[in-house]
Amino acid sequence: MHTNERRHIDDFLGQHRIAFIGVSRHEKDFTRDLFREFAKRGYELVPVNPEASEIEGIPCAHTIREVSPPVEGAMVLTPSPKSAGVVRECIEAGVPRVWLYGAVTQGAVSEEAVELCDKGGVPVVAGECPFMFLSGSGGVHTFHRFIRRLTGRLPH
Repeated sequence: MHTNERRHIDDFLGQHRIAFIGVSRHEKDFTRDLFREFAKRGYELVPVNPEASEIEGIPCAHTIREVSPPVEGAMVLTPSPKSAGVVRECIEAGVPRVWLYGAVTQGAVSEEAVELCDKGGVPVVAGECPFMFLSGSGGVHTFHRFIRRLTGRLPH
């Protein structure tokens, strides 16, 4: 069983150029909220979606292999059955760190995707929502972070 380490979370969030793989074409989707929040915080974002030409006005790559210059990390937002394939592509493309998004649901997390990262020497954050670790997220995220800290389930 994989345990998320706070040092991997902080390292990922400390990067500047991040691919958002599987960010939705639909403006009201939660992945777009997350994308906008990272953009607002000054991250250089590379949207990756094979079915989109742009996301939030930024040209979209169809696969991580197309991205140049390389990214420092990949936020994987795909459904879990697709995540292992995405992780394989990330490893082949030399992406040095991966975040398999998850929150209330399984999200992008799959056992196979986590194992591929571990075997490939790629630090992985699996099943966490970045809002839990971004300062000033506010609202429900602050409350959820408090409950997880109280119950000992917040990575440290």
